[in-house]
Amino acid sequence: MRTRVKICGITRIEDAIAAAQAGADAIGFVFDSNSPRYISSDQALKISRAIPPYVTTVGLFVDAPPDKIEAILKRVPLDLLQFHGNETPDHCRRYHRPYIKAIPMETRVDLHEKARLYGDATGLLLDTHAIQVAGGSGQSFDWDRVPPDLNKPLILAGGLTPENVGEAIRRVRPYAVDVSSGVELTRGVKDAGKIADFLAAVGKTS
Repeated sequence: MRTRVKICGITRIEDAIAAAQAGADAIGFVFDSNSPRYISSDQALKISRAIPPYVTTVGLFVDAPPDKIEAILKRVPLDLLQFHGNETPDHCRRYHRPYIKAIPMETRVDLHEKARLYGDATGLLLDTHAIQVAGGSGQSFDWDRVPPDLNKPLILAGGLTPENVGEAIRRVRPYAVDVSSGVELTRGVKDAGKIADFLAAVGKTS
């Protein structure tokens, strides 16, 4: 099965177009004001209107209040929600949209329990556990810690680059991979060449 790719932390139209042209399946907007990749709903709307069809738009939230999320959903045509904080299952499902739940790979995390707890999530995103950083740390975790028998699509994130994504896919066999800092020039500014290299490396494993 082909490994899907999401390019996260998109802040510019040209980066979204580069991702789509390289073959990315999804792009991610970070609506967390504490992130260096934060994007306003106005800019996210402009980018959404510029991308070609069949590219999924994902909105990333970190413990955001419901009224903020609802306001963004009224303005930006998001296909999928990504919750990257301590959101409960009830909070995740209250918006009646497909969602994925990010799970920081802490030392004692029980992924089978997380899969049961977020049973209606379309997938679990496994990311590096980093203090005071909710994703985009540029650090990887030990991929051998991912159990092979989780009955849930897995999205692998955390420190992925064009150089290591092939090995990551061979070892974990995720449904999808998610990259942000690994294809950047600077935080929030992507490199079209790195995006193309990342997609090419993923394609070699499929």
